[in-house]
Amino acid sequence: MEGRKYSFLDSVLINLDKGIRTVFSVQDSSMAPVPGTDLRDLDSSKEHRLRSEGLMRVNHAGEVAAQALYHGQSLAARDPAVRETMAKSASEENDHLYWCDERLRELGGRTSLLNPFWYFGSFMFGVTAGIAGDRWSLGFIAETERQVVRHLEEHLNELPPDDARSRAILQRMKRDEAHHATVAIETGAAGLPEVIKILMRAASKVMTTVAYRL
Repeated sequence: MEGRKYSFLDSVLINLDKGIRTVFSVQDSSMAPVPGTDLRDLDSSKEHRLRSEGLMRVNHAGEVAAQALYHGQSLAARDPAVRETMAKSASEENDHLYWCDERLRELGGRTSLLNPFWYFGSFMFGVTAGIAGDRWSLGFIAETERQVVRHLEEHLNELPPDDARSRAILQRMKRDEAHHATVAIETGAAGLPEVIKILMRAASKVMTTVAYRL
């Protein structure tokens, strides 16, 4: 119900439900249509299909982490307007999660076996960022989304040339992620110290490397 006030315990339980749905790919019927379903699927070698599968598994794991980050930050956010901004972005990120999951199914692949780990780690990181203050929390979102855009650009270059369906999904995700970064900046994001950005890139590298295979 609009305007309803939730207790801290209510918020924890709601986020627990969101976490379970995220990790185990339990989606509702309101997800946006998957981009590129009208395009011809790739008809190439097993090697190319496995390449697409690995890349889309990484992107799915990234969206699991993104959901966790938003959930943790929203739980700790102080300003209701900031919390609402995060909730809206998280909803759009949930579409990305669904799209990647559906594409993995089409490719005959699976999601990362370490999704619970990616979720928990990112959730705790989000809570920590939220406790630091809304401007810092928004700063983490802005920098995360900028790094995700660069990561998606790399994947667009690495996809097999004939995988038009995966390409359509990643192009739409790239556009949305860039928009989320802009919204965070316009909402009042603080600039992060360079050392934090380096640590974020290092953590992202570990996740993408491991999730590609596991």
